[in-house]
Amino acid sequence: MRQQPNLPIFALEQQIKARLPKQHLVVEAATGSGKSTTLPLWAAETGRVLVVQPRRIACEALAGYVATLTDKKVGHAIRFFSDVDERTDIAFVTPGIALRWLSENQLRDFDTLILDEFHERRWDTDLLLALCRDSHLRLLVTSATLNAQALQHYLSAEQLCAEGRQFEVSLHYAARESHHLPDGRNLAERCAEQVRANLEATAGDVLVFLPGRGEINSCAQQLSQLDCPVLPLHSTISDSERQRILKPSPQQRVILATNVAETSLTIPGVTLVIDSGLERRTEQRNGRTVLSLKRISQASAQQRRGRAGRTAPGHCIRLWGEFAPLEAQTPPQLQREELLEPLLHAAAVGKQLSELDFIEALPSKALGIAGERALQMGATDENGKLSAHGSRLLKVGIDSFFSHLISLMPDTHTREAMVDIGAALSTPQRLYSPPSELDWEKVFNQWLPSYCEATAIIQLMRTGEEHWPQELEVNRDALRQARELAAQLRQSLGLAKLNKASTYQRNALISALLTHAPELAFVRRERRRNAMGNGQLEIQIARDSIIPELCEAAIVLDYFSLPGKGSKQLNTLGLCMMPLRLDDLMRHQLGETEAIDGSLSEGGAQVIRRYAGREIGHEQQALSPDALCQQLSREILANRLFKGLGASLRDDIGAWNLWVQLGEKHGGGEGEPVDAEQWLYQQLSALGCESHADVELLDADDFAFAGIPDWQREGFDEAYPRSLVLAELKLDVEYLPLRRQVVVHYRSGLRKDGPKRWELPRWNGWKIIYQKASKRVTLN
Repeated sequence: MRQQPNLPIFALEQQIKARLPKQHLVVEAATGSGKSTTLPLWAAETGRVLVVQPRRIACEALAGYVATLTDKKVGHAIRFFSDVDERTDIAFVTPGIALRWLSENQLRDFDTLILDEFHERRWDTDLLLALCRDSHLRLLVTSATLNAQALQHYLSAEQLCAEGRQFEVSLHYAARESHHLPDGRNLAERCAEQVRANLEATAGDVLVFLPGRGEINSCAQQLSQLDCPVLPLHSTISDSERQRILKPSPQQRVILATNVAETSLTIPGVTLVIDSGLERRTEQRNGRTVLSLKRISQASAQQRRGRAGRTAPGHCIRLWGEFAPLEAQTPPQLQREELLEPLLHAAAVGKQLSELDFIEALPSKALGIAGERALQMGATDENGKLSAHGSRLLKVGIDSFFSHLISLMPDTHTREAMVDIGAALSTPQRLYSPPSELDWEKVFNQWLPSYCEATAIIQLMRTGEEHWPQELEVNRDALRQARELAAQLRQSLGLAKLNKASTYQRNALISALLTHAPELAFVRRERRRNAMGNGQLEIQIARDSIIPELCEAAIVLDYFSLPGKGSKQLNTLGLCMMPLRLDDLMRHQLGETEAIDGSLSEGGAQVIRRYAGREIGHEQQALSPDALCQQLSREILANRLFKGLGASLRDDIGAWNLWVQLGEKHGGGEGEPVDAEQWLYQQLSALGCESHADVELLDADDFAFAGIPDWQREGFDEAYPRSLVLAELKLDVEYLPLRRQVVVHYRSGLRKDGPKRWELPRWNGWKIIYQKASKRVTLN
């Protein structure tokens, strides 16, 4: 079998073959032009070719098809699988594989790098382009819809365009108002209604674009009574299911797809596209990446429409208004996600992410957050260079957060447990759904009395269904994927196979996590019982969480952020929780302590331990010399030590601070204000107080405060008293020299009226105000 020369891309054959060996090229070619299957063959005539495909499904499918078109050796590589070797002429790989090979040998085994479907603007393809544009590689960047001028300028490349082989596709807008935007309300029902209304009038297959698996499942239920097959198409379907969709069928089909069907994959026989106009897309919100339901761009809408005209004239129904203001292009991923992963991959090839030149400048806030996280994890050093630990994280092959947790585990038992948890949480779908509200507590109490979601995951990963509660809804497809990933991770890390997993102790796993990753510990808010915090992040307990109401703390291994009502509000849900006791946090000394006043003794002091603002317990704590001096300062000022000394010092230091505040202009003097507690602390430290026994050697004379000179003090106190006692009225006095105001505050007394002016000191030239609660009265 050979590629047919009537494909539109063949109009560019001579230009591409002549120019590619000399310069970078940007090829803009519409869907159906043959660019993804033909360009690798032409590029292979002048050397080995590496083709980067954004999606695993497309990578596998294209490698298989191109292999039938040539005598050259074609292979592909995805996570944990590769049939590419030194004899492979054309290698189709996912971006993650290309980045790993780039860090290993700068891709010196290849001559041409093709970045296909670049319009998706994934962070990994953008990063590959930035890292390779000044390398030995010839670059060929392709897309069906792209702002090619910016890319052409960025690469100093030549732009070539080819028209796609496209049949006419008529358009219909289903919204009542012409400016109505795509809307997620009742989406599955509205899509199903359009399928039923148009199925008989359509000769070929129907392709429905939906935002995600949830909407696909709901729509499939709505269409369960149809006589034709209803097939899901998303990134997690099995290879056999994918092959079934990509092969022609004599029977009419309805295919429910995410935007994985927008590009690369050719689904034969589609003559009707029903487009919801929505997709799930990441974005930055308050420094965090959240997954949001977003409207697609005009470019994506064109791509989706084109799916109906690949083999015959078709029709496209859009569930929005004809003049709805959609954005022109989808914003690049680097502009809307956290940058930790790009930062680590750039560091792996010796580059600083902040110093690389991208088509659009990276957000400085996101860069700063990524740098702090990488340093905190020990993945980079202070100079931004990848550490040995960071290198290990990238080699594990899953999200750096879970790689980090796996690497922190102190022994084989806990490491295997974290591998299984990490594999399950790296799978797009959840492994199980708890039973109904009425019986979940009973079910889990019998199965897992710990109510631990991490333990439930490990049980599902390692045991057969005869060991699961019948009431538990297990997603067998997700479980299969998680087990496959766990098997691959175990093999790469030299651990035992899943069916021979070593026994772990839940308490040992908890202890390891609290020791090495204490930030994963959250405490429940006492008033908002569905909320938990760790001092940096607030989360809500998911509705289907199995964590019991009486649980006051938990390790949170996974969370998911959704946009809230406001433009900056976030709702972050805890998804995998391991219940803790507050004693666990106490035992690992998490949080901060504060000595209880009056508890000082030879053994130290009773302290309150707080975590994330919540009091979690009391304990006796031996005090360091520094902490002892601080506590003694508070005890003295509270008059619990050296009776009368605290009151005297507060009076002397208060007078001094007022003296300094007033200055010479108002009858005061020069100097610096003094904090009473800090002054006492310095005195105690200077006296060498290091233990409770040293207190016995001290007396009040050791704490004489040299403030206002004695010969001026009496007159100053008379002119500027700091409190007053009048008939049935006690007052505190506040001086505001810059405003020339004196505020006398009501403290206590039976008098209903305020003080009279004649009862107060002269205070010539000062405005005098009496304040009681919120009432303020100027005294004349």
